[in-house]
Amino acid sequence: MAQLSEDQIQQFNRDGYIFQEDLFDPEEMDLLIRIAKTDQRFEKEALERRDSNAATSKLWLTDALEDDIYSAFVRCLRIVEPLEQLLGGEIYHYHHKMMLKEPFVGGAWEWHQDYGYWYSNNCLFPYMASCLIAVDQATRKNGCLQVLKGSHLMGRIDHNKSGDQTGADMDRVNEALKYLDLVYCEMKPGTALFFHSNLLHRSDANRSPDPRWSLICCYNAARNPCKARANHPAYSYLEKWSDERIKEIGKRQLQEFSHD
Repeated sequence: MAQLSEDQIQQFNRDGYIFQEDLFDPEEMDLLIRIAKTDQRFEKEALERRDSNAATSKLWLTDALEDDIYSAFVRCLRIVEPLEQLLGGEIYHYHHKMMLKEPFVGGAWEWHQDYGYWYSNNCLFPYMASCLIAVDQATRKNGCLQVLKGSHLMGRIDHNKSGDQTGADMDRVNEALKYLDLVYCEMKPGTALFFHSNLLHRSDANRSPDPRWSLICCYNAARNPCKARANHPAYSYLEKWSDERIKEIGKRQLQEFSHD
């Protein structure tokens, strides 16, 4: 059982996020990195989003769960069980995405709340959260995630277009920045960040020679009504997999890639 302590739950409720250092071991991360860096789907299917300065970030997003390493992470007990504690009951897979911030060219992500988007899908309540897993080392230099501590308690903020992205109302954000701590989420591979769907977050452009890729697994509470649309599904039962499946599937998938 991957249970959180009462202190961790209280911290999440107070701050809107918690870190889990070394949630995944070096072998699991090596498999994920090698598969992700070889996966031709990212080149073919990745979406591009320009920031307000016209720099571009890429992401690959899907709500399909398959027999692959990404789905093994989505389904694993180390992620699902803590999030069920944090969201107060059964959860289901909303979607997962690989964020592809490349060296020197990876653009910024503007201040936003995930529920700022998901609200528009008629998700009735913000009973939603995500787990971000650092695939590469995440530092200030390569544009690590930034969060505004406790900002989830502000409730949903209006969002407007900023470049190709949808960003939070900056008048509101600038006011919040006067009172709330800005936290740079520097993370080594295998560290995970569980964060609330109303937590304000952003990232700078990557001006370094180092990539910053991350896998983000997103979930909705089973009790939260949500209108289904592409990559933003309504409820369906999430089958949990044992943590061992990550290595089993990863080794097989890597072998398949090497034979292509």
